[in-house]
Amino acid sequence: MNALMKWLENSFAPKMSKINNNVWVVTLKDSIMQTLPFILLGSVFCLLAILNNYIPALPSFWEPFGWTMGKISLFVAFLIPFNLMEKKRLRKQRLIAGMTGLVLFLMVITPQVNVDKTIGFGHDALGAGGMFIAIFAGVFTGIIMGAFGKFSFFKKDSVIPDFVRSWFDSMLPIGIVLCTGWIVVLLMKVDIYNFILSIFMPLAGFMETPYGFVIIMFIYCFLYSMGISSWVLTPVTKPVFLAAITANVAVVASGVTSASSLNVVTSETVFSAYLWVGGIGCTLPLVIMMVFSKAKSLRALGKACLVPGIFNINEPVVFGAIAWNPIMMFPMWLQGIILPIIIWIFTKVIAIMPIPNFVFDMWYCPFPLSTWITTKSVTGMILLAIVVITSTAIWYPFFKTYEKQQIISETTNKKETE
Repeated sequence: MNALMKWLENSFAPKMSKINNNVWVVTLKDSIMQTLPFILLGSVFCLLAILNNYIPALPSFWEPFGWTMGKISLFVAFLIPFNLMEKKRLRKQRLIAGMTGLVLFLMVITPQVNVDKTIGFGHDALGAGGMFIAIFAGVFTGIIMGAFGKFSFFKKDSVIPDFVRSWFDSMLPIGIVLCTGWIVVLLMKVDIYNFILSIFMPLAGFMETPYGFVIIMFIYCFLYSMGISSWVLTPVTKPVFLAAITANVAVVASGVTSASSLNVVTSETVFSAYLWVGGIGCTLPLVIMMVFSKAKSLRALGKACLVPGIFNINEPVVFGAIAWNPIMMFPMWLQGIILPIIIWIFTKVIAIMPIPNFVFDMWYCPFPLSTWITTKSVTGMILLAIVVITSTAIWYPFFKTYEKQQIISETTNKKETE
C-alpha cells in the first residue's frame, strides 16, 4: 500500500495535474461549463413541460427548451476558439476566432432553416448531440487561428491603423479554416458529421454499459481522492451525458418508457437521482458521521462541511479528510465501484426502479428532493435509500479507524501541552 501511495503521489498525480492545467484541457472544460446557464434554464423548461401534459392550454415549453438546451453545441463551437485565444494572450483574435469556429461548425452540420413565417432553425447536432462535432470545429479553428496569431502582412512600423491591419491579418486564417470546410464538406462531399460521430459513439456506447458505468465513476472517485478536480473529465463525459438524457427525452416523447430503451448513465442519474449524495464519492453520509465524531477535529470539520454537503459541494470534506489520506481514499474508490453496480442492477437488470427521462442538470439541488423531481416515484426514493445505506456501510469501518487515530493524536497533543 505504501508503494502504491508513493507512486500515486510522486508520479501519477503530478502528471494528471499537468494534464488538468493544460491550456487545451482548460479551454475545453471552460467552454463547456460556460454553457451551464443555458443547460440549467433548459432544465427548468424541461421540468415545466410536464405541465403541458395536464394543462393543454399552456404554450409548449419544449420551444424555449429547444432554444436553450437545443443550441448548446452552437455556443461551444464559438467558445472553444474564443477561450483559446484568450488563454494564449491573443485577445485581438478571440472574437474572429469564435465566429470562425461557429461558421465551420454550421458548415459541417448544415442546419435546416424553416420556411418563412415559421420560427425555427434546427438540426439534432445544434444541441447535445453535436457536442463532439462542436469540439472538433472549435479545436480545428483554434489550431489555425493560434498558428497565425502573431502573423502580419505588415511591418511593425507600418502607418496603417492597427484595426485595419487586424482585419487583413485575420483574413488568412479565416480563409484557411473556411476554405478547408468548403473543399472537404461541400465540394468533396465528405460527411465529417457522421465520421466524427462514428469515432465517439463507441465511447458513448461503452459508458452506457455496466462496465463503462463503473469504470467512469471509479475514475471520478480515484482522481478526486488525490485532489485532482473531476472537471478534467468534463470534455469527455459532459457531451455523452447530455446526449444520453436528450435521447431519453426523445424516447419518452415517442411513447416508449421501457428500461431497455433508456440510458442510465446521465448527469441526472449520477448527480441528481441516485449516486453522488453530497458530491462525488457520496460523501454526505461521511460528513454526518463526522458531525457526531468523538474526535474534536473531525467533529469540527463535519459541522463545517454539513451545509455545503447538503447542496452537494464536498470540496471541504474531500480536501479536509480524504485527499491523500490512505485510510479514507480506499472507501471512496469503493463508492465508485459498488454504488454504480447497485444502480445498474435495480434500473436495468431487475428494472424495478425508474431511470430519469428529462433534463434536470441542477446538481446542487439537495437529495432526496432532486431524486423525487427526477424520478417522481416511491421506488426511486427506495433506491436512493439503498444507495445511502450501502455508502454508509462502506464509509463506517474506515471512518472509525481514522477517528481512532485522530483521538489518539488529540490525546497525545493534549498531554504534550500540559
